[in-house]
Amino acid sequence: MTTNKTNHNALSLLKDQYPEKFVTARKAFKSLHRGDRIFVHTACGEPQFLLKSLVEYIESDPKAIFDAEVLQVWSLGLAPYAQEKFKHNFRHNSFFIGNSTRKAVNSGLADYTPIFLSEIPRLFSRGHVPVDVALIQASCPDPHGYMSLGISVDIVKAATEKAQTIIVQINPRMPRIHGDGFIHISQVDFIVHHEEPLLEYKDELDSAVADRIGSYVATLIEDGNTIQVGYGYLPNAILSKLTHKKHLGVHTELLGDGLVKLMQAGIIDNSRKTINRGKTIATFSMGSAKTYEYLHDNPFIEFKTVDYTNDPRVIAKHENMTAINSALEIDLTGQATAESLGKVFYSGIGGQADFMRGAILAEKGKTILTIPSTADNGRVSRIVPFLKAGAGVTLNRGDIHYVVTEYGIAYLHGKNIRERAMELISIAHPNFRAELIRKAKKRNLIYQDQAFIAGKAGEYPEKVETYRTTSSGLEIFIRPVKISDEPILKEFFYSLSDASLQRRFISERKDMPHERLQEFVVIDYTNEIILLVFSQSGDREQLVGLGQYAVTDTAHTADVAFVVRDDHQELGIGRELLRYLTFLAKKQGLLGFTADVIIRNSRMMRLFESMGFDIQKHISDGLYEMKMTFLESK
Repeated sequence: MTTNKTNHNALSLLKDQYPEKFVTARKAFKSLHRGDRIFVHTACGEPQFLLKSLVEYIESDPKAIFDAEVLQVWSLGLAPYAQEKFKHNFRHNSFFIGNSTRKAVNSGLADYTPIFLSEIPRLFSRGHVPVDVALIQASCPDPHGYMSLGISVDIVKAATEKAQTIIVQINPRMPRIHGDGFIHISQVDFIVHHEEPLLEYKDELDSAVADRIGSYVATLIEDGNTIQVGYGYLPNAILSKLTHKKHLGVHTELLGDGLVKLMQAGIIDNSRKTINRGKTIATFSMGSAKTYEYLHDNPFIEFKTVDYTNDPRVIAKHENMTAINSALEIDLTGQATAESLGKVFYSGIGGQADFMRGAILAEKGKTILTIPSTADNGRVSRIVPFLKAGAGVTLNRGDIHYVVTEYGIAYLHGKNIRERAMELISIAHPNFRAELIRKAKKRNLIYQDQAFIAGKAGEYPEKVETYRTTSSGLEIFIRPVKISDEPILKEFFYSLSDASLQRRFISERKDMPHERLQEFVVIDYTNEIILLVFSQSGDREQLVGLGQYAVTDTAHTADVAFVVRDDHQELGIGRELLRYLTFLAKKQGLLGFTADVIIRNSRMMRLFESMGFDIQKHISDGLYEMKMTFLESK
């Protein structure tokens, strides 16, 4: 991307051929008129020198331009047109609000146009938003006279096709990127040659929170998935956790450092994409200079216009499409905002709604919304009962499959409001869960008698999660019960035969109402453990077993019980579950188990007797009252 002999020779020839086009910035700005609609190149593609020169031009001649409207998706740079001192010269109209324009928009000095990013080119082409002048940045022309729009094609290509006047800053540091982003020198009116570093995008992150979220997201991404990742501090943390994946594909809006690292490592090879196989498809890039260097003249990568990359119909053509985006806030019903905090405009609709909708329509597609559980240094929960008044609903209740915080994964797809609320409360920050329960009850989102244990005793012990293989070779996942597990436990208990229910509960009772289920999902983890066992059934996990123990008041032992689905018995699940419960009990310092076993339940007796416990048993009312002491390991 640096100046070389080929570029220099091509530039010299073109200067001879088009001498009237190569001018100073000041001379180019003489073509601007009062009331013009001026388009500015997007984000890191922003022509910084042109904008600085525009400021100097206005400051030297304040009456040269009045009431010009400046159109831009996102400014990462100067944004002088949003400053109050230039309010008579410019009125900024933003399609996506950045840090440098947020104050102006919310104070009434600038405008915000909410729109799907994929729809903006159509605004230009149909004349709904006219473009008089385009200020863009491009690579040096090649020997054929073509310049690349480089790291930002998105809506820029559409703007140049409709602009009456095109002023281009050619910058030897702008990469030449394959795809749709080429413009011929004959199509532009003025060329200003100026070399400068491109804008780079870096975002501060809470590494501990981001790493935990990234680890959870990685469990949802499968080999061969085609992925899209949004912007912000989470994507690179998420992508750094995918180094063990294989044959990933990319169809995205934004191409950043994290995706480039995966391409360089061979994790992303696009070999299983349904369309554009073998190619990484994006529409713009925000990242480091090293990323821009990698993009230069790389045939593995193509930048398309945003009305292609973000078209939900195109996105939906990708099998196993996985869209990963972030939000500012999500409510307990599953609607999220990524564009405003209450009445304060913060960013914009952007492209995430396009990708989330497209991924839902894709064959075996899924959507993942990542969100830290808190904001403002832990003082504010990002999971709320309802979005604040005035907030824009970027993603509606049907757009989201998974929500991921640093406290876990909530699955919302197909869930009712009560189930959604409990799922989201279970991954909220522990400091806010009790308040969320209280407010959810007040708004009739959950059961009025929903129990909850606050503090350390109620915190989900994630470290207890484990994968095991039974003696029959069955792969199982064992985890503690969550407060949101009531629906799957209800289904599990009603799947059991009458005989299994009787053996487990030593009762003829067969119903399992909410009041009774709460006893299984609302527990004090410091004194009780309930483990759920899952096996893979097709593309979903199936609950096949449950085991538990509760510490007794005397003798420092625990009462133990477990049950396995009838169609999964004799597969070694019970043995593996009891082994793990024993391990956890010993780790807790317990001395043994107690249990009541129906005398005719010979299978359970054999299992206990095979575990190497010192067993004492007493018969009473048709039951074995068992006392099983742990023996020291030799």
